[in-house]
Amino acid sequence: MDRAKPPPPAGGKQELEEALLHIIQQHHHQSLRQRQQTDRAKNDALRSAVRVSDLLVDTVDGGVQELFVNERRIEHEARALLTTIARYRKQTDQWLAATNEINSVLKEIGDFENWMKIMDFDCKSINAAIRNIHQS
Repeated sequence: MDRAKPPPPAGGKQELEEALLHIIQQHHHQSLRQRQQTDRAKNDALRSAVRVSDLLVDTVDGGVQELFVNERRIEHEARALLTTIARYRKQTDQWLAATNEINSVLKEIGDFENWMKIMDFDCKSINAAIRNIHQS
């Protein structure tokens, strides 16, 4: 702080007023400097706070954006899985129908084979009866 030394007192009222005016001017200049420094510090603090809040928002937004991208990827994969499951279900139903049809055919073959055995037995019985009639 630069303080100018007041002129030496010469004993007059005017010199006292000048000294007081000089002190008031110094005080006024110091107050202005201090107010300017305070304003500069306040503005610097505001700029710093804004910068910090911007950095925090950017950091949070980056995380949110990454989560959003991951969520979209998961949803896409889930839809693809549902499509694959539907395709496999349809294929499994077709295999089940084919297996049931094969079982039905095999059952019919078994029924036909059984019928053939019965027919063979009946034919042999008829043949034996005819021979018995023929021989007697």
